[in-house]
Amino acid sequence: MSDRENSLIKLQDLASFLDAGSFDDNMQQLAAIAARVLNAENCSLMLLTETEDEAGEMNDLCLRVCGSCGPLPAAAYKETTRTGEGIAGRVVATGKPLLIEDIERSEFAQWARRASDPRKSLLSSPIAIDGKTIGVINISGHLQGRSFTRDDLSLLDVVALFVGKAIQVVQLQNILKSRFTQMALMQFAEKDIGSALECAVANPDQVARILAKSFYKEMTRAGFGSSQIINAASEIVGQLSGSLSRHSKRIEQNTPG
Repeated sequence: MSDRENSLIKLQDLASFLDAGSFDDNMQQLAAIAARVLNAENCSLMLLTETEDEAGEMNDLCLRVCGSCGPLPAAAYKETTRTGEGIAGRVVATGKPLLIEDIERSEFAQWARRASDPRKSLLSSPIAIDGKTIGVINISGHLQGRSFTRDDLSLLDVVALFVGKAIQVVQLQNILKSRFTQMALMQFAEKDIGSALECAVANPDQVARILAKSFYKEMTRAGFGSSQIINAASEIVGQLSGSLSRHSKRIEQNTPG
């Protein structure tokens, strides 16, 4: 069986991807499947997210790692990449995939993460939902030690399409599981569930703000005071910190020393 035929068979895993786990776990699984399809050791999924300045105002969109396969420092999950910056930033800004034959001899040498790895070739392709770029998928470290080719880049473009659809499915699944989310979105979209779901998939950062506002309004209507609301918000931050800590430990455990 040829490598191309084998890769097409592996694509079935992406085509049938449907998981009921957390969003973070789903992204890890998608990265692992994508790496397997490309016969690569490393894969990272980066999604666009809004950032806030010190005044709480929203800044430009930045890329953040949300899933990976292969060695990747846990600190990488805390880093952000601006649009136009580095390989992923270039890809998301132009909407075009990139094939880097030798990272150390390219204009992106300063962003090389694995200086000791003799495999210098890598791929990067935009992830889109309904024609809108939402992130980037990066591939490096071919398991056979060879450089990636244009054929590999074409295959990654196909994988990116499946990944975009899988992310869309995961987002919709999570929304449909939460009655509170459904109600908050329907109120925002004036009772139109179709518009609510479209909003959720197109702009998850906006959805997060809608939920935060709805949470505040509901607690206020229920008669809770400022101190109780602050305690509830602190509990959310505490739960998130615990989740991120466990996630970082899993990454470190799976990273070779």
